[in-house]
Order: sequence, then C-alpha cells, then structure tokens
Amino acid sequence: MEFISFPKDFWWGAATSGPQSEGAFDKKHENVMDHWFHTKPEDFFQGVGPDVASDFYHHYKEDFKLMKQCGFNSFRTSIQWSRLILDFETFEVDEKAVEFYRNVIQEAKNNGIELVMNLHHFDMPVELLEKYGGWESKKVVDLFVGFAKRCFELFGKDIRYWTTFNEPMVIPEAGYLYGFHYPNYKGKGKEAMQVIYNINLASAKVIELYHSMNLEGKIGIILNLTPAYPRSQSKEDLAASEFTDDLFNRSFLDPAVYGKLPERLIKVLEKDGVLWEYTDEELEVISKNTVDFLGVNYYHPKRVKAQDHPENFKTPWQPDQYFEEWFWPECRMNPYRGWEIYPKAIYDIAKNVQDNYGNIPWFISENGMGVEVEEKYWDEDGNVQDDYRIDFYEEHLAWLNKAMKEGSNCFGFHAWTAFDCWSWNNAYKNRYGFIKVDLETQERTIKKSGHWYNELSKQNGFYYDLKEGE
Repeated sequence: MEFISFPKDFWWGAATSGPQSEGAFDKKHENVMDHWFHTKPEDFFQGVGPDVASDFYHHYKEDFKLMKQCGFNSFRTSIQWSRLILDFETFEVDEKAVEFYRNVIQEAKNNGIELVMNLHHFDMPVELLEKYGGWESKKVVDLFVGFAKRCFELFGKDIRYWTTFNEPMVIPEAGYLYGFHYPNYKGKGKEAMQVIYNINLASAKVIELYHSMNLEGKIGIILNLTPAYPRSQSKEDLAASEFTDDLFNRSFLDPAVYGKLPERLIKVLEKDGVLWEYTDEELEVISKNTVDFLGVNYYHPKRVKAQDHPENFKTPWQPDQYFEEWFWPECRMNPYRGWEIYPKAIYDIAKNVQDNYGNIPWFISENGMGVEVEEKYWDEDGNVQDDYRIDFYEEHLAWLNKAMKEGSNCFGFHAWTAFDCWSWNNAYKNRYGFIKVDLETQERTIKKSGHWYNELSKQNGFYYDLKEGE
C-alpha cells in the first residue's frame, strides 16, 4: 500500500447544475429541458421531470452543511439564464432570483466552500430557441453576453471562479446530430457545425467582457474530453481517431486555450461544404480571448475505427462518415450506464493538456459512476454502502496523481455529483451522489462514499495498492 498524496490547496468537491438541482420553483421562463418535459413527459425515465429535481432551491442551507461534512472545500453549480433574466432583450432581472443566488453564495462562504459558477449547462431558454434558433443564431450569442454581464455585475465581486459553458460539445452532438437532447434533431450536420462555432464565439465574448470588468477572479470553460483510441494502428483507423479527436475534443479545446479552431477539421468541413459562417472580426475575438483555466469532465473513452459505410452519411452530411465507434472486447463496463470504465484515460488526458496545451492550470470538473436501483446497496438502516463508487474514484485518482507527479498542472478534483440530482431525460435512473436524496421526502443521507471523501479531503490523499490499480 502506498499513500497517494495531493498538494496542500487541492480542490476537493463536486459539481451539479441549476437545472438539475434547483427545481423550477418561482421561475418565470422555461428552458429547453423544462419545455421538453412539459410537452413530452413520456420521454423521461418514470415520467420524472425537472420541476422539483433535488429541491436545492429550498434545501441549499442543509446541502452545504452536508457537503462540508463530506469534506468539500469547493463546489460548482450554475446560474439559470431562465431564472435570473425576466426580459431576454433588456436583461431585466428577477429580484427573487437575485436573492436566491446571493443566499447560495453566502451559504457557501459560511461553510468555507469555494464556489465555481457556470453560466450555461444545456439550459437555453426555450423562447430564444423558438424565436431565433438558439445557438444557430449569432443574435443569441449577443443575448448570452448580456446575461453574463448581468451575472458579473451582480455576483462578480463575490465569486472568484467562473466558467462559460459546461460540455458545449454536447449541445450540437445531442441536439443536432443524434437527437437525444432537445430539440432532438438528427442528422443536422451543417447546423451542428454552426452551433460549434457560435458557442466558441459566445465563450470568447464572455471572457473578453469578464476581463474588461477588472474583477478579481478567473474565468474558464468546462469541456468533456474523451480520448478517441483507434482500433488499430492502420492508416484508416488512425485517421478515424484523428477526426474524432478534432471534432469532439479539439473543436472547443483549441479555441479555449489557443484561440483558434483546428485547421485539419476546418479543411474537412470546407471540402464538404459545411463550414460555419464567420467573419474575420469574430475570429479575432476568439483568438484574443482565451481561458484562465480549464475544467475537464471525464467519464469514459471513445474507441473508434474507420467507417465501413461512409456513403450512408454523406447526404445529408454527417461526421459519422469519417469514423465508427467499436466495442473493445477487453473493456470493463458500468452495466447501468452502458459506459466503459477506463481510469487510465484520465492520465492520458492530463498528459495531453500538459504536453500539447501549454500545461494550462486545470482541474477535473466531473468524474463519477452512476448506478441504477442503488437501493440494492442500502443496509438495514437505509445507508448506502457504495464501495463500487469508492473503488471507481480511487482508481481514477491514482492515475491522475501519476500524471501530476510527472508535472501535469492539475489543481483539483470535482466528482459528479454532491447529492443525487436529476439528469435530463434519464431523470433519477442512475444515482451519482455522495449524498442520497429520497425523492418522496427530500430527506438527505450521506453515503459511505461521502464519509470516505471526507477522510480523503482531510488527509489530502489515500492509501492505495498501486499494483491492483494497474
């Protein structure tokens, strides 16, 4: 057994989001997920929508106390555009929402927890989707900047760490290419590419605004980086891996850190006639406004090979013509989520950021294991004995620590998630939290993993069998 130690000021915490935790109480507008549930509730697991979620809106004081008991020194959530803003054109705010977010900020301070505040977590106001086309529209880019300005004016002196977007690639991927997030489009490849560009532009404009306001803080972005491992070292499989990396990782990572979109991807999109509309002035904004730090969400890798039938994806254009996912027979799986468990990828991500992205300051902003029917692991007192979650985290942290010893500039680890929260159309199918939430009573109970995390935070490390981890 070896003690895996982390730096003195390392962040220990977790992440959630406004739309997944707060509930829709007192909101004057619907976001796209609210609207989707209210129009097609049958699309959601067991018909559970976001109206109540984990009721963080009423339980935030209790939740921060429980997070402190789990050893948190930091926590990420988000401000809901659809909650804060009353008028999306004039940026008039809802004073009740302002009061709520001020109270959340104060309660975090009362418990010695550093807040990281995110501005967009898949929660476009549905009015802006219906009126302008959402992220297909550059008008919406400017409206988002106006929303961000209000956030910075109201809360910028109290919050030191901001992020512009959470997992921005999910918006075009899930909403325009594969249809598993609202607006549930499929095969809209050209539109998806414009969404990628517009979100990069929006992020850069918000970063420019934040830095212009001379606030004493930092601003970054949260990206889901998913290594694309090729099936083989053949020319075709390697090309599939490169394209997958360019589109799903580098299309946001390169602009965030270096201020430019990947040239190899641009050439492919230009050749295929689906390159986004842009101006030189916009490219200059992107080039000059890069992040202060990076958040990385990691759950599972991608494994890809050359596409066997590219002709099926050329009309209308889809990126799948350049790659196809494949199942690695030797992999370990989380059967509840259908995701491969591959802890070494967190090391590979860390080394990629270190070697190819200037070793920018970064942190793990999400990592976690969702389990369905977690009641199977309750003891006779109703406590969750989630040793599987502890094992999952220890493996990933050991690989992260190895990269840090080799110089990777990682300053924190945030799990997904603090307390069981609502998850889009999966609702509460899979539980991720350190804290169990009873959906009937809203009673909270710290799981075994939460007590383990408290010890991890206090010791700034843990004992681990390195041979077993490998």
